Amino acid sequence: MKIAVVGATGMVGEIMLRVLAERNFPITELIPVASEKSVGKEIVYKDKKYKVVSLEDAVKMKPEIALFSAGGDTSLEWAPKFAEAGITVIDNSSAWRMDPTKKLIVPEINASQLTREDKIIANPNCSTIQLVMTLAPLQAQYGIKRVVVSTYQSITGTGVKAVRQLENEYNNVKGEMAYPYPIHRNAIPHCDVFESNGYTKEEMKLVRETKKILNSPNIQVTATAVRIPVVGGHSESVNIEFEREFDVERVRQILHETPGIALQDNPDTNTYPMPIYAEGKNEVFVGRIRRDESQANTVNMWIVADNLRKGAATNTIQIAEYLMANDLV
Repeated sequence: MKIAVVGATGMVGEIMLRVLAERNFPITELIPVASEKSVGKEIVYKDKKYKVVSLEDAVKMKPEIALFSAGGDTSLEWAPKFAEAGITVIDNSSAWRMDPTKKLIVPEINASQLTREDKIIANPNCSTIQLVMTLAPLQAQYGIKRVVVSTYQSITGTGVKAVRQLENEYNNVKGEMAYPYPIHRNAIPHCDVFESNGYTKEEMKLVRETKKILNSPNIQVTATAVRIPVVGGHSESVNIEFEREFDVERVRQILHETPGIALQDNPDTNTYPMPIYAEGKNEVFVGRIRRDESQANTVNMWIVADNLRKGAATNTIQIAEYLMANDLV
């Protein structure tokens, strides 16, 4: 299997290479791809050096699968060119997610939708993935009317520039700013750009993508997304109103039995998910599960995942694994 990693020198691209190695993905030839300024640089994969090539050269090399993590503009321009060459693209940007002709995939939920004809497959937003991983099994059991989600998002979701800003501020060094305000010892209720309705793009991704992945246009979703000075992963406080009465212990059991979810929920031992422990792991961690005593059929919970792993690289590679296992490439 010839695999191209587009954006191989970026933060998510580097994690993709790490996850490919960890999962022993059967690569016969690795093609690291990046922008013109990175062409010729070397990356290391499984103790072997590879030279970074251009997008144009990568198309000519005809990989079976191209894993894209190079931003929306690059995806809009180049994903169709790869697809026209018969290459299956799994794209990490927001470019194709809400395109009605493209599938938006979390393998544990809806990989069965995929066919050989799907040449551009969209990977959901990081904060959406951990949310729907938790919602999907509960929706199947109880039906979901409404979701209220507040996120506490890692600076790694913004990229290397944000990590540098936090490090500079922590060390009292003046430097380039990824955010309009300091992030050290702060919380910024502003992830991505503001839309005309007063919500940020990140908040509306949670609304729109959740409905698409769960194939439930009538679920009501509202979100507030906040950036905090954390590197380990994204956290979410989630309030879910079901269509039917539920049992809290049964909710715990359902989540415990769901592949890809790790239940961490024991107040007696102060056991609950935290980004400091989620970092570098592929699971979605769920805890603080309790009945909302202010409203019928409603539960509160706390969801944490490494946004660079299950929120990006791991989910992308799981899609590739599904395609291979089902002879779809």
